[in-house]
Amino acid sequence: MSVLKTRRQQRVHGQLAQLALPRYPHAKPRSGAADRLFLAIVPPTDVAERIGRLTRHFKVGHELTGKPLQPEHLHVALCRLDNEAGAPADIVAMAAERAASIAMPSFKVGFDRVGSFRNGAFVLRGDERLIGLEILQQRLSDSFDGRPQRARAFTPHMTLLRDAHRVPDQEIEPIEWEVRDIVLVHTLPGKTTHRHLARVPLA
Repeated sequence: MSVLKTRRQQRVHGQLAQLALPRYPHAKPRSGAADRLFLAIVPPTDVAERIGRLTRHFKVGHELTGKPLQPEHLHVALCRLDNEAGAPADIVAMAAERAASIAMPSFKVGFDRVGSFRNGAFVLRGDERLIGLEILQQRLSDSFDGRPQRARAFTPHMTLLRDAHRVPDQEIEPIEWEVRDIVLVHTLPGKTTHRHLARVPLA
């Protein structure tokens, strides 16, 4: 392991040591419950606020009734974790270490359209400007699997709200930012609290 990776992992472990991590029974979350732990990228504060304004614009323009996600909860999920394999603290440490093992420089992402998925999620989407996310997701998945695999099915997107009314895809002025780290996010089923347990800087 390179000195750079070792230092990155030490910084992540330092972040985890400062947290009072909650513990939960190992029961599987009920169907439809929010993910408890996942790795994601999150937009900077100013970008999140811009996305919030965009969401409100489309909510009014298309008479959507779904509640927009709070700016601090906006994210692009990359890898979801199952907490049945051990105590959350164990999984948090493992996930942070695996993320810190990824060798990938910072990169720019750009979302250039919005639209609705079949499940009612109204999302930010994109094409060529999201290739970096596809590469990062593949490398994270390979790290958790322990060896390289064929490309997984992955559609990079950011959920803005959920609504029964579907909005057709339409172009927007690109929303871009530099991805500099991977964030380990913790949520609770039935609650709207998101905790950022660790930020793992990209190489």
